[in-house]
Amino acid sequence: MAKLELQRPRQCADYNLAVCVLASGSKGNAIYISDGLTAILIDAGLSATEIKRRLKSRGLNPKDLNAILVSHEHSDHVQAVGVLSRQLKLPVYLSRNIEKKVSMGSVHEIRTFNSGSTFQIENLAVHPFAVSHDAVDPVGFTIGQNGSRIGVATDLGTVTPHLKENLRHCHLLILEANHDQEMLINGPYPWYLKRRIQSHSGHLSNGQSKRLLMELQHKGLEHVIMAHLSQTNNTPQKVLAEVSEALTRCKPRLKVASQYRCGEIIYLKNGIKP
Repeated sequence: MAKLELQRPRQCADYNLAVCVLASGSKGNAIYISDGLTAILIDAGLSATEIKRRLKSRGLNPKDLNAILVSHEHSDHVQAVGVLSRQLKLPVYLSRNIEKKVSMGSVHEIRTFNSGSTFQIENLAVHPFAVSHDAVDPVGFTIGQNGSRIGVATDLGTVTPHLKENLRHCHLLILEANHDQEMLINGPYPWYLKRRIQSHSGHLSNGQSKRLLMELQHKGLEHVIMAHLSQTNNTPQKVLAEVSEALTRCKPRLKVASQYRCGEIIYLKNGIKP
């Protein structure tokens, strides 16, 4: 078998950002973003071995990573943060409010941020913003480079004006669609867990995601990836059928992220305006 050649995403004049969802769901989350020179992970909730395997499956070299961003301290988002940071000598960016709450072992370097304050990682402009979830200081992110903008918001209990304001005018959105309401209510989970999922610090339903996307759509929106699906209380078919009804003013590529399979690399190109 031929050896897989590892590389950065192709560097060419017609794209600004490359995005690959390595995994999404309650068993582990990780998203790769690069402009061809600077590369980051948002969360590292699989094992370090599996994250590196999934990167390599797309021809991406883990050694080209520049940093890891942490959205919140739950284990499905931080499992491999410490190991990858030590192995690859990566700084870890996280909210100063969770620095002493997150369990990830020793790391190469910690750099803290404040929710609402934009900072740079090499070429990438990173803006963390507050979201509603049952964690200490959970955040979503927008990542920008040369006019292209990505919005990442999973693990959401409710849609707030602050959330909508931060996600406006993105060219690619990664949004939570955790559960189908009827499947959750009629499913096997105990009532305390159903109430937690439905609470303002839990997770968004397909219907809530549909209404959010209805407000966020614009002509420059090229890609929408629905993420963090429940394996018990949702299906990709239900998500696509319901959420696609929201897209009345634009026609982005609509996909569902998988827990078990690495997504394709998506390229955002120059010259796309909101």
